[in-house]
Amino acid sequence: MKIKFTIIALLVFGFSSLSLAQEDFFGIDTKAKRNRMSQSNLGNVFRQAVSNFSFELAAGGNYLNNQMLFNSEQPSFYPIDQVRNISNVSEISSQDTLSFNGAGFGVPINLGVRLNLFDIFTLGGGYGREIGSFSSLASGDYDFTFDQSAYTFDKLYGTFGLVLYDAKRRVSFLKWRYRKFATQNTYMQSEKNQRMRQNYPWRFILEGEYGQLFSRSSPDANLDFNNEPYYGLALRVEREFSEYARVFVKAGVEFRDLVYGPENFEDIQNIKQSVYGAQIGLSISLPGTKRCKVQGCGVVMKHLHEGVEYRGSSIWNFQNRKVGQWY
Repeated sequence: MKIKFTIIALLVFGFSSLSLAQEDFFGIDTKAKRNRMSQSNLGNVFRQAVSNFSFELAAGGNYLNNQMLFNSEQPSFYPIDQVRNISNVSEISSQDTLSFNGAGFGVPINLGVRLNLFDIFTLGGGYGREIGSFSSLASGDYDFTFDQSAYTFDKLYGTFGLVLYDAKRRVSFLKWRYRKFATQNTYMQSEKNQRMRQNYPWRFILEGEYGQLFSRSSPDANLDFNNEPYYGLALRVEREFSEYARVFVKAGVEFRDLVYGPENFEDIQNIKQSVYGAQIGLSISLPGTKRCKVQGCGVVMKHLHEGVEYRGSSIWNFQNRKVGQWY
């Protein structure tokens, strides 16, 4: 009996010594600091900060609606022609106010960076280019014509978003929904826990945009943007492929101001441009955790070595995959 006790004591002491010396079993460190991403304090802070940034590329289509209330002391200085009902020719006087309308289509391409703030807000910015065309403006029998229809606009913009719904808010919603069931109701509590553990890859963000437009190629030499910035509002829907990669669809509206002013003429006409658009894009977050390169470690989930967190899979895969996600 004493021999058995001695053997058991030696085994326990041996495993305890091994754990104190290495503190790492099969890539799982039981005494490590949670969420530590680097051995050094500076590296840990840097990697945690970097993990909140993401880069994105998006493209889509825009429908343009142009509106202009025309009134001038000298209407003859403007490219206005009567193209309808020409059998009844009439002149535009300085007392006339005409409402011109036109449409167009553009293809925007945006490259941006985004910062995640506490999973509640997003702060971003970027550079974009839009290529397209819009038609002449029409009002009754008259057309306000431009030199050409094609245009190229550039923009610098900033964004601020509010996260409306995501996986964390879904968990809070499920807790609220199942609050009426007693803790002794094991069936409903089990159902709640299973639904809370399910992967929810969707994220809904209400996003505002504010920026400045620059004309690279205008439909008319006398047409340009005024000095006022543009602004917009959009709904952004994201679908995660992993913790680091996601696709998104963004639909919204922008409001821009253009001015038409003939050369050597003080009178100008303001054009209000409303843009209704949708974009699809890809967003990649910078991984704060390093890829595991420990020899012989085959763990594919997030795990720890000597107190430092590593990822076992590429950024295109979920690190902590669940049932049905092992591909």
